[in-house]
Amino acid sequence: MPELEKLQLRNVSHVYVNDHGASLAVDSIDLTIRAGEFVSFVGPSGCGKTTLLHLIAGLLKPARGSVLIDGKPVSEPSTAVGYMLQQDYLFPWRTIRENAELGLKISGRLTKEGAARVHGLLEELELGGTEDRYPHELSGGMRQRVALARTLATEPEMMLLDEPFSALDMHIKLQLEDLVWQTIRRRGQTAILVTHDLAEAAAMSDRVIVLGRNPGHIRLTVESPEQLRSIPPMETRRHADFQAVFERLWSELDHEEQLTSELEERGGQHA
Repeated sequence: MPELEKLQLRNVSHVYVNDHGASLAVDSIDLTIRAGEFVSFVGPSGCGKTTLLHLIAGLLKPARGSVLIDGKPVSEPSTAVGYMLQQDYLFPWRTIRENAELGLKISGRLTKEGAARVHGLLEELELGGTEDRYPHELSGGMRQRVALARTLATEPEMMLLDEPFSALDMHIKLQLEDLVWQTIRRRGQTAILVTHDLAEAAAMSDRVIVLGRNPGHIRLTVESPEQLRSIPPMETRRHADFQAVFERLWSELDHEEQLTSELEERGGQHA
């Protein structure tokens, strides 16, 4: 049985325009992501990782090309796509339960069933007993779990993760990597992670897309070995085959940085 295509980017380019002129952020991106696949975008700053997430989420419209989810063009944000950010953006005056229910409330879906689903999510994410507490009473890792519960409550088919662990201590970060990975896998969701952490990308992903910059483009795709795809990130990091994937990504990014430095140096000489 053929694998279903969940997301397609067809010849996608995007331009930012400001008072200083136009800047080509990403150019001619062609990419297909299968249903249930976990994919990471890595690359140097300015290569268009977050721009691509915004295009997929419907927050931006491409200057050229098309973004398709389940074969339908993306024209605006949808509850079918969940977006989790580096900051949790919890409202300090709302309780944990109220924060977790917010997406449902905004979309007019805060029914008894929805509230029960939020309660179940908080329990599943080890936040039982915190429903009536406030964000300032929780640790950073716990707050990110609340943000995850809020995102999952609307039952998205696709999860977009924009560096959600980068502000956390390493111990908490590794725990959350496992928790998020396992939660997404249990639900059979498609996921896209943007990260600067190559080890995180290698540990969590079925496939890693390496982007180059000026403008953003796909340089390389690194497939994770089959034996790594079915085990949690913490276990993957200990696996004998993990180091080869990490070193491939490191080598490619190191090469990209060297090329960029050489081009900038030449540009300075000709200025």
